Amino acid sequence: MSTSTVTREAALALMQSTSLARLAAESVEALILAGELGPGARLNEAALAQRLGVSRGPLREALRLLEEGGLVRQEKNRGAFVREIPLAEAAELYELRAGLDATAGRLLATRITPEQLAELRALTAAMSAVGEHEVDRFHELNLGFHDRLVVLAGNAALLETYRRTTRLLALFRRRNLLAPRAIPRFAEEHAAIVERLAAGDAAGAAEALFAHADGGRRRMLADGELG
Repeated sequence: MSTSTVTREAALALMQSTSLARLAAESVEALILAGELGPGARLNEAALAQRLGVSRGPLREALRLLEEGGLVRQEKNRGAFVREIPLAEAAELYELRAGLDATAGRLLATRITPEQLAELRALTAAMSAVGEHEVDRFHELNLGFHDRLVVLAGNAALLETYRRTTRLLALFRRRNLLAPRAIPRFAEEHAAIVERLAAGDAAGAAEALFAHADGGRRRMLADGELG
């Protein structure tokens, strides 16, 4: 076997291992964000590798990627754990998210198209139709609405930062939906945001989005849910 053949095979093996690691990272992340692996949970490498159908090598690389993303922490001689975010850090993340939302609203209000407006209105209509106790359904629509709004703002750097921030907050933001009348109130706030965008009101859209996100921060601090 020639040296060039060995080099190509090594490169192919590396690419396959990298792809497996990224796929494994996405799968573990999905389990964390769905609440199946809660904050503080120990990530058993053998069990996860078997569940995901990968070897321990790609799984370890996947956990390293998740550590870089802030969802996992690794302790020497103890293993990997789902991160527990202190209340003070969560409050800072909410402040960051409020600023990112406001920036997205300011950008989108100046460039939104009729097709994009129709899409966002369809999402708010779906949220308004959700029952007060359909928390999982509303949570899914809520995440989709905000993510789509940032996507439509058309700034790749903003989107990357936003998604990293919301991944860290996802487990806790969902709890705010459990308050009395939270779902219909949030649905009304989303509809009002879309009307600001429809009017081309950049300052108003930014203000409404900032207030909406900051409300989550204030409710979280009042409830003291992040210990």
